[in-house]
Amino acid sequence: MSSNEGQPLDTESEVQDTPAPPAIPFYTECSEAAQAELFNECEAQFAQLEMLQNEIILAEPDSDENPQEQSVNRLTAVAAELKQWQTRRPELLSTNPEVLLVVGAEELQKLNSQLELVLSCAQAKRDTLRETLKSEQKWLEEKKEVLRAGTEHVVKQRLENERLSEHSVLQDTKKKIQKMKDYQNRLMETLADVLAEHFPLPTQETNADKKKKNIPQELNENLISLNEVLELLMNKTLETPHDPYVSIDETFWPPYTEMLLRHGIAQRHPEDCFKIRLETFY
Repeated sequence: MSSNEGQPLDTESEVQDTPAPPAIPFYTECSEAAQAELFNECEAQFAQLEMLQNEIILAEPDSDENPQEQSVNRLTAVAAELKQWQTRRPELLSTNPEVLLVVGAEELQKLNSQLELVLSCAQAKRDTLRETLKSEQKWLEEKKEVLRAGTEHVVKQRLENERLSEHSVLQDTKKKIQKMKDYQNRLMETLADVLAEHFPLPTQETNADKKKKNIPQELNENLISLNEVLELLMNKTLETPHDPYVSIDETFWPPYTEMLLRHGIAQRHPEDCFKIRLETFY
């Protein structure tokens, strides 16, 4: 809807403010001479009409004629008469200027009355359309307000949902991370307990037993447990995946190192036998 709809219609106001045209003078009477001349012309026309009617009556066919033929003849006659009237130019009833003036004034008066009636209908329709336009503009403004309020509410709800969604996703992620950390800690504790129970570090007693069997064995006090070896290998794999190898030194007890290699838990460096890494399990 354009912006000009809310403004008053200039053309309508001009039509409403335009003064009515002056009344057309209505000549209701003619002179006696003009009336006598018009009366004589009418008498002549009536006489000619009576003559034509008599000729039509005499020219009618007999009643014994076939009805179908009568219908065809009438149709032919009507078509010929229609063609004659179409080619004939209309003639004035009278050539007297005074009579023509009165007749023209009457026709203009009739036309003026008809135009006034049309103008009244047009003005009534214009007023109705103006009221309809006002109501439609009011309805449009109300709908615009509703649309604006709805749009603001949707935007607000969308922002709120995004904020809540991001917050809920963050909280869920934190809970999952914490859950995985707790699970990892329990696994590491369980693994440490199992390794400590079944794979302890060598002690002086085990070393004395090996001496009785004449197996020379020197015990290093800086040996690390199997659990620490595995933890070192896992941390190295996670921290530096491009270089996951760990150097073997005197803190690694050789039987445990050999056990890891034989059971496919670890593997040696292809070029350096003093380096091992955790086997790829994925």
